[in-house]
Amino acid sequence: MGESILGPVADRIAHGAFVLVDKPRGPSSHQVTAWVRDLLGVERAGHAGTLDPNVSGVLWIGLGPALKLLPLTLQFTKRYIADMTLHGEVTDAAVRVALEEFRGPVFQTPPVRSAVKRERRIRTIHRLDLVERSGTRLLLDVVADSGTYIRTLAVDMGDALGVGGHLEELRRTGTGPFGEADLVTLAQVSDAVTRARAGDPATLLTLLRPMEQVWQEFPQIILRDSAAAAIAHGADLASGGIERITRTFSAGQRVVLVSRSGSLLALGRALVDSDDTGKHRHGWVVDAERVVADAADFPASWRKTPPVTPGGAPPPAPG
Repeated sequence: MGESILGPVADRIAHGAFVLVDKPRGPSSHQVTAWVRDLLGVERAGHAGTLDPNVSGVLWIGLGPALKLLPLTLQFTKRYIADMTLHGEVTDAAVRVALEEFRGPVFQTPPVRSAVKRERRIRTIHRLDLVERSGTRLLLDVVADSGTYIRTLAVDMGDALGVGGHLEELRRTGTGPFGEADLVTLAQVSDAVTRARAGDPATLLTLLRPMEQVWQEFPQIILRDSAAAAIAHGADLASGGIERITRTFSAGQRVVLVSRSGSLLALGRALVDSDDTGKHRHGWVVDAERVVADAADFPASWRKTPPVTPGGAPPPAPG
């Protein structure tokens, strides 16, 4: 493991940071993550949105508390440039029809070699455009839900065209609002680490994105102080704990729970629409799925028990 970097870089990582790596073809996502971890001299790093070894492009790597936010990055849509080959000749008109048919919700079964359970599921293809064509080779611009298998999409399109097809090459060019302009290579990370160890951390600090850049992309629920403490200790959210909501949301949508001071407390899943939170005077309105805040920073004052008299009975009520 590499030598740890102190100063502002260590502070940034301690507060949680992401690196958007331009993964090359060849190594696995796990290997790339391990290289970044060792370059930075940190104990733990994790990635989201695994790319196969022969796929390049955007790979999210989380450091420090940002590891807890990796599930949020999986909510972003993904953009790809896909190079596929048809196994026979078809007309341009037939290709246009196939592209139109596969836009929108589609059923997919993960490939046999996939690490996830092979259950048929629905994913939405938000964009499926032909960039260029050369004979049986199609270059496609795809924007799809996280968890969409582009390799499966190529096979299914080939079957729909009646000739078969497969994916030749794939590059992930974006996730949510982040694109290729935001990516850094492993060589750039290594060079920035070298400069930081020489006393110039500025470049490395620009590569270590604060985790606010991720969670601020989601609807935020600002909490009253008492509710913030309860959330930090693992409670779910009732409507009475809400001070304000920054953006509307629907039941089932990911939201983030934030203190009055602007600190991230937890990631949650809305149980009701944002417009209905005020109607639920009893019961929970958000399931706090993952607490990010340190509970030690939020004393659990409601857990204090009243003093007991020597005889074992609580003191009489005042008045």
